[in-house]
Amino acid sequence: MKAKTTWILVADGAQAKVFEHLGPGKGLRAIEDLKFEQEPLQAQEIMADRPGRSFASAGTARSAMEYSSDPVQVRERRFVENVAEQLDKQLQKGAFDRLIVAAAPTALGDLRPAFSKGIKDVIMAELAKDLTNIPTPKLAEHFTDVLAV
Repeated sequence: MKAKTTWILVADGAQAKVFEHLGPGKGLRAIEDLKFEQEPLQAQEIMADRPGRSFASAGTARSAMEYSSDPVQVRERRFVENVAEQLDKQLQKGAFDRLIVAAAPTALGDLRPAFSKGIKDVIMAELAKDLTNIPTPKLAEHFTDVLAV
């Protein structure tokens, strides 16, 4: 019987890495082709123009308008949607059997609706933690409750 291949997604809104776990005592191995990064930007770096101004409903006063959405959140959501899409393609190829997701709470909230039904079916655990800056050798310690590392 073929051993189950477990992938671990470690993500936040600006970077994501995928690791493979092939069984007890084998540790985690980074999958080099599945590293995603985007430069974290502030709203003023994304939006070139200031929001416009509008007249008050009564009188001649004018006031600044607010952006209709937070450009940083929109950018981060698109990033995690791309990560979810790439994972789905790998699942369809049979690259892994199970998935563990460890993501910053906001990124995890964006990932959940972006995951396909197939991905949702193979998720064995979710951790609402940002582990993106943990060195690979120490990363396995965070998964002892769900993996036999």
